[in-house]
Amino acid sequence: MSGEQKTEAKGEQAKGKLKEAAGHLTGNERLTAEGRAEQAKGDAREAKEKVKDTFKH
Repeated sequence: MSGEQKTEAKGEQAKGKLKEAAGHLTGNERLTAEGRAEQAKGDAREAKEKVKDTFKH
């Protein structure tokens, strides 16, 4: 996995976790959902890069 892509994926996952936690604390369902969506986006990016790495080797 390229370093830049890995960093972006981890950043999206972390940002999503923060948004989800903030949404839970404030009772804001929209913010919680946005956080979950960002985490999923980061997970998908990470999985894509892992697949690319697998086929490179």
